[in-house]
Amino acid sequence: MVKYELPRLPYGYHELEPFIDTQTMEIHHQKHHQAYVDGLNKTLAKISGEFHPQYISSILSDLSTIPESVRNDVAFFGGGFENHKLFWETMTPKNDGNPGGKLGDSIDVYFDNFENFKKIFSNKAMSIEGSGWCWLVFNQTFNKIEMVITSNQDSPWSIRKIPLLGLDMWEHAYYLKYNNKKSDYIISWWNVVNWDYVENRFSELSD
Repeated sequence: MVKYELPRLPYGYHELEPFIDTQTMEIHHQKHHQAYVDGLNKTLAKISGEFHPQYISSILSDLSTIPESVRNDVAFFGGGFENHKLFWETMTPKNDGNPGGKLGDSIDVYFDNFENFKKIFSNKAMSIEGSGWCWLVFNQTFNKIEMVITSNQDSPWSIRKIPLLGLDMWEHAYYLKYNNKKSDYIISWWNVVNWDYVENRFSELSD
């Protein structure tokens, strides 16, 4: 059976300061993300290995293959695992400002310019009631980028969208530092987005 593990961060817990504080990073990664890892492994252990492939993204893309008795738990814990994995990967202490290459061009096509893109994305994130995520995704059907919101730990993979960049809007992602000031958290997060990683991810999909 495939057993998932907590992924290592590509930077130290303190390295996203002052935008994302050290204590939040430690708790978010060691406690919250670990809980999704443990929940996913426990849930998958209940079913035969034949029901799930190696990659959780493949499972989330076709949850109908998972027995109904554990489907909701797989969606929740699997989404939590995969969402957070991408969240860590798409942040960096060495933010280079703006997206370039094909991604930058696509943002200009579909959102006019980068500043307008940031405004629309930030407003969507602010509109989330309760817990959820705001995403930049790739729609393979129409070969275009889009923005979507998912509730709780629902994954874009489950609605046939490929996640490129996600912002965690659960309170545990920001409350220790920003309290109820979600807008301050969002503004700060833009300073740690790893555009090189997002651009490379997009380029691989759009070729």
